[in-house]
Amino acid sequence: MPQTPHIERHFTGSKIVGHIVIGMSDGLSVPFTLAAGLPGAIDSTSIIVTEGLAEIAAGSIAKELGGYMAAQSDVEHYISESAREEAEVRDKADSEAAEVSVLSELSIRLRQRLQLSLGQRSHYNR
Repeated sequence: MPQTPHIERHFTGSKIVGHIVIGMSDGLSVPFTLAAGLPGAIDSTSIIVTEGLAEIAAGSIAKELGGYMAAQSDVEHYISESAREEAEVRDKADSEAAEVSVLSELSIRLRQRLQLSLGQRSHYNR
């Protein structure tokens, strides 16, 4: 029986979509909870609506600042690790060559295991 090739299609959009979805789901839970609880304590709907809008604004700002700080720390970490690796390659060339050799060997072993696993899986799918 001829087999058609398995082609995986993955979402190629930016991570901003994930940030928006997570931010909205996380950011809307507090205003809804507030809106559900405040009517029991306050009779004025205008205060409840104002409080809900203020919470949405404050939550949006907090989420955006948190995302910015996380991204900024990722950039700083990458820069410091890159500089450290460059210094190690320059100052400790022998040990870095040994490290690359070990990682290369590990990569070869993992690739062989993956090929073996895929070969066994295709054997069972016949």
